[in-house]
Amino acid sequence: MKTFSLVCLLAVVPAVASASQANSKAAAVVPTGASRVSKTARTIEITGGDTMKFDLTSIQARPGERLHVVLRSGGMAPKIAMAHNFVLLKAGVKPEDFVNAAMNARGTDFIPPDMQDKVIAAKGLVGPGETVDVTFNAPMRPGTYTYLCSFPGHYMVGMKGELIVK
Repeated sequence: MKTFSLVCLLAVVPAVASASQANSKAAAVVPTGASRVSKTARTIEITGGDTMKFDLTSIQARPGERLHVVLRSGGMAPKIAMAHNFVLLKAGVKPEDFVNAAMNARGTDFIPPDMQDKVIAAKGLVGPGETVDVTFNAPMRPGTYTYLCSFPGHYMVGMKGELIVK
């Protein structure tokens, strides 16, 4: 019995040590809080919820600035009924045209494949408690660029914002 206990202990210790190392590495690599900034990109945190609104509707950036957008779903409704995504459109793209095409693109998280050339950055759907992130360079040309959720109906009720490059 003592041999069995010792064997079990020896089997568990490396797994616990490995998990502890992984957790400390994760904590070192991904700091928490609103001021989270990586060395190469400025992190922007956005939350979307059951109100179909982003909690951040304006982002200021310098031309070419590297941005890391983290989208979190703070809602409670099931993902199938109330998911959110992040889509940043190129200058001159009409958001209404994009979201109308997106209605038939469930298989690609409501990002229409035939409109990929109209997108600067996009990330798929999140449900309650989930997060997604995308890193990109702000456009070099100063201006205002629309970001939105293309889940059907969400843009129309106000789930949008603007990236202001200056």
